[in-house]
Amino acid sequence: MEEFEPKIVAFCCHFCAYSAADLAGSMRLQYAPNIRIVEMPCSGTIDHRVLLKALEDGADGVFVAGCMEGDCHFLKGNYRAKRRVSHVKDLLRAIGLEPERLEMYNLSAAMGPRFAEIANEMTARVKGLGPSPFRKQTGGDA
Repeated sequence: MEEFEPKIVAFCCHFCAYSAADLAGSMRLQYAPNIRIVEMPCSGTIDHRVLLKALEDGADGVFVAGCMEGDCHFLKGNYRAKRRVSHVKDLLRAIGLEPERLEMYNLSAAMGPRFAEIANEMTARVKGLGPSPFRKQTGGDA
């Protein structure tokens, strides 16, 4: 049996987290290749339905990465994102799905090494949880 490789979707704010991911690549930092990055104008634009849909469509894990707390380019977007992620974690717990499949991180644009760490941390966490029960049996892509 081949080893489980999780599919993880990362919703990253344009100004900080996406730039940190770009910096990690520019620095040639090695991190898990199973992260699919979705660039967002602001982490605060993430909607609970989008997070749930990513999991429903077969992602084994999801994380939202925004600006550092108190340093959002849109003032309070990252606080909104944090509340939404917390709410969705509560929903996941209520339906019997591990809330650890979802997480919120705060990064500055200069934190490329931290982005690589987060990618590896989420991959290890989700590997420990196993495949999502929503994952398509044919190995479906998220």
